[in-house]
Amino acid sequence: MINGRTRLHVVANGTMTGQRYIDEVQLPHVRLFRGAVGDTFVFMDNNATCHRTLTVQDCLDSEGIQRLVWTARSPDLNPIENMWDALGRQVAGRNYPPTNKNTLIRAFTEEWDKLPQQLLDNVVQSMVRRVESCITLHGGHIPY
Repeated sequence: MINGRTRLHVVANGTMTGQRYIDEVQLPHVRLFRGAVGDTFVFMDNNATCHRTLTVQDCLDSEGIQRLVWTARSPDLNPIENMWDALGRQVAGRNYPPTNKNTLIRAFTEEWDKLPQQLLDNVVQSMVRRVESCITLHGGHIPY
């Protein structure tokens, strides 16, 4: 989000399910952000299958959280994809690359915390341009 971020949540073991998404992401993070932002808060996820369960939608509804409606598999419209790319490049460029799962988790967490807030802000602010380009291209890939 503009002017803020949550801590990076790592799913280290097992599979992300709808209930796990509610317990580990929605309630501890999204609900708090919604409360801090107020009625203008709109939540955007990445349309993963676990995000689209009825249980997740019921949770969002019960918390008064509005979800941004958008098409599945549309990475051009999802700013988190840019952040994953930036984060991956930072981890790959480390002097001492991760050698196991624990050092990989630590590297991602440390690099997430170091990403400049301005980068996150710029990506979020680019959404108007992304949507306009998508409309102009009739849903086609946005060239960069």
